[in-house]
Amino acid sequence: MRAPRIDFSALRSELDLPEAFPPQAQREAETTAADPPDEGADRTGRPFVTIDPAGSRDLDQAMCLSRRDGGYRVEYAIADVASYVRPGGELEAETWRRGQTVYLPDGRVPLHPAVLSEDAASLLPDVDRAAVVWTIDLDRDGGITAIELARSRVRSRARLDYRTVQASADAGTLPEPIALLPEIGTLLAARSSDRGAVNLPLPEQEVERDGQGWRLVLRAPRPAEEHNAQISLLTGMAAATLMLRGRVGLLRTMPPPAPEAVAKLRAAAQSLGVAWPEGATVGAVVANADPGTPRGAAFLDQAAELLRGAGYTAFDGSAPAQTGHGGVGAPYAHVTAPLRRLADRYVTEVCLALHEQRPVPEWARTALPRLPEVMSTTGRVAATAGRAAVDLTEAVLLEHRVGERFDAGVVDVDDASKKRPGGTVAIDDPAVRARCHGDLPLGERVEVTLTQADPTSRTVRFER
Repeated sequence: MRAPRIDFSALRSELDLPEAFPPQAQREAETTAADPPDEGADRTGRPFVTIDPAGSRDLDQAMCLSRRDGGYRVEYAIADVASYVRPGGELEAETWRRGQTVYLPDGRVPLHPAVLSEDAASLLPDVDRAAVVWTIDLDRDGGITAIELARSRVRSRARLDYRTVQASADAGTLPEPIALLPEIGTLLAARSSDRGAVNLPLPEQEVERDGQGWRLVLRAPRPAEEHNAQISLLTGMAAATLMLRGRVGLLRTMPPPAPEAVAKLRAAAQSLGVAWPEGATVGAVVANADPGTPRGAAFLDQAAELLRGAGYTAFDGSAPAQTGHGGVGAPYAHVTAPLRRLADRYVTEVCLALHEQRPVPEWARTALPRLPEVMSTTGRVAATAGRAAVDLTEAVLLEHRVGERFDAGVVDVDDASKKRPGGTVAIDDPAVRARCHGDLPLGERVEVTLTQADPTSRTVRFER
């Protein structure tokens, strides 16, 4: 189903999203882009490639995977954004106001000017770029045996996208630099499950261009995306290891799942017919759930309750009381997306200094305690923008279908304390998830009537 026109400009105004960069910040970006850094080890001979959504130009990461005696070597190049952003300058100040890139269907609100984020600092193919290269050696079971990182010059060989990478993986024709991605990704995912990590393979609602209009799609993550994410998680855990050892840094933290939440999920699994073998971890059960079925989707929707309380924790001098991330099952840090996320630039500088056994730059060290609030605030804005865009699209697609009946899967139900029974249902065409009033059997399919679809309030409601 397609909407010929949707105006997302009201969301930008409502959320007070910035438009053009201030002139001085833009000039700083243009100046550094015209005179890129030329320092560090020469890694241009290594066959790095990038993997991103099709059409992306803000390329933070490039990888090169190889087999070594007794295990594997992961070389992960991360855009060296700090070499382009002068501490204390107007560009740095503007990135603190933005915090992170906000994505809307009709365009991005970038953290950095396009002259950097889509050109000079981006790891585009066939050009030399400044990067910080993480070299992580793994044993044959995927355990980390060595970590190194250094400023380097790299040259990506290709800009790949998830769809083509998955097709090549299925055909057994992956290019050499990432031929081991499925093998290493699967190994790392198994270790993740064994340590109790909770990875939710939830289908994502996405607003896509369709010619001159828009459509809403529900897309499950491809295995290639999960394998790629495991490389990023591995690097984030390596960064956390360095910072905890050096007693200074910024962690991405989340408390472990509360026992009562796990008990509730066990009860949901039993009622939905989801197998929970004796001794199986939460992560293993979640990993085996099928998001393509109503019952599997309902179970995963319930599992999302386990992942609450994520935040950023700065520390200096001693480790914080909470170091772990419940979703990862280990200490973890954001370090692999500096073009799109402010904190990663500073975490990278801390890790470089600790690895080289030199003092952490004062500009990076003094930023650490201020970053949690900035990242949390701007993260809420980014999440609100994404959800609001989907809500608006749902309402536009359905506004002329009020009164129609739909077949729907029940993915969540309210607890008994609610005065009026209800929950959340998902219909297939268009791919909409919305509130529904009435008695709803969790994980079953029911017939519902569309009672409201209002683009002004971005509200869609059904009733059984």
